[in-house]
Amino acid sequence: MLRSMGLLDSMASRVADGATVEFRPTGSSMTPLIMSRQLVSVAPVDPAKLEIGDIVLARVAGTVYLHLVSALDRTRGRVQISNNRGRANGWTAATRVYGICVAVDGQERATAKGKVLNV
Repeated sequence: MLRSMGLLDSMASRVADGATVEFRPTGSSMTPLIMSRQLVSVAPVDPAKLEIGDIVLARVAGTVYLHLVSALDRTRGRVQISNNRGRANGWTAATRVYGICVAVDGQERATAKGKVLNV
């Protein structure tokens, strides 16, 4: 699972404050999109532009994950977060989606273009 309480909480706080961050999450839940210890770049995101399949940094039920948007409920302002192995972490408010993964090991993620929040 790509989560680490201290690291991801810290990264979420920095992204929520408007920073773009780089870090190396550990775990295998996002393979092959993100391998354990690959360098990821996460930037603040405009939640209104999220799409299914975006890799986001989000808080679900008190835990921060770097996982996929697996469903959207725009009328209720929420998103479902899941790993890349089919396990849903749960629904969370769009306001708890702090950032979007814009690059993995320096390779830009085309699906993130136009979704970064200009803070």
